[in-house]
Amino acid sequence: MCRTRASVPVVTGAWWIVVLNWNGREDTLACLASLRDLEGEPVHVVVADNGSTDGSVAAIREAFPEVTLIENGANLGFSGGNNAGIRHALEHGADWIVLLNNDATLNPDAIDALRRAAAERPDAGAFAGKLFFAEPPDLIWFAGQRFSPLLGYSGRPRGYRKPDGPQFRERVPVDRAAGALMAVSRPALERAGLLDEDLFAYVEDVDWSLRIREAGFALLLEPTAIAVHRVSGSTGGERGSTYAMYYGLRNMIAVCDRHRPLPRPLAALRRWELWAVFMAQALLLSEGRGPFVRAVRDGYRDARAGRYGERPSSSPA
Repeated sequence: MCRTRASVPVVTGAWWIVVLNWNGREDTLACLASLRDLEGEPVHVVVADNGSTDGSVAAIREAFPEVTLIENGANLGFSGGNNAGIRHALEHGADWIVLLNNDATLNPDAIDALRRAAAERPDAGAFAGKLFFAEPPDLIWFAGQRFSPLLGYSGRPRGYRKPDGPQFRERVPVDRAAGALMAVSRPALERAGLLDEDLFAYVEDVDWSLRIREAGFALLLEPTAIAVHRVSGSTGGERGSTYAMYYGLRNMIAVCDRHRPLPRPLAALRRWELWAVFMAQALLLSEGRGPFVRAVRDGYRDARAGRYGERPSSSPA
């Protein structure tokens, strides 16, 4: 258990933070250090490690003995790795679970902000936190986002690369949360289920958000729950990677087909449209575009064939 400074409690119930680590030792240590400064009632912290080989496990045990550490023994992806932590939290009485990326640091009052939001909006099954870039500082990365399963289109997150302002300081409904900082209630988990492990990584938070909303719960941005995020530190940064290209296209096709099924010709057109968007991104790279093109090709092929889970080692990301 991560003990915190005392303050007036705002809502009862056990809150757990789940942090996934995969060869991200320094980021994870910084993330956990930020959790020692949390204000309010005690918060439980569990780190799920996806078979890291960089000394993460030993370093976490030494520096943060109060944290529960789960060793998955292999890379289970974002979905499988986080699900191990979520299951542990639920088995130990969690009422709310907060997913926090290991390359993010949480503001001291963020969990208290989520507690207040949960008390004031009992219809909510999930809250999206507000994320700022680590570099450049003071610019928003995520303040909610729309999503159209009909088109497979999200656009930029609200506030993307803008300074904070009044329009981003209101609690508003959003179509999807970002798995880098989101809180989900036990009732929402019981009705919507855990993260989809077939998706492995990328777009799984979109799918989860849609399932939570389809289960009848509100999904809201809580603008006072704030973290600073070193975007996509484990998979190549914000400009993306072949990892992001492959899973992003494959899983976007799967999520759109699942949540907005269309007649076969229209479904094929939507898949082609998504392929074209990702392929254009790959071809616009000034150099080294070959692996990116292959990642898009493989993601499209595997989506059409219904092949999910981890990308085959014969076509490494």
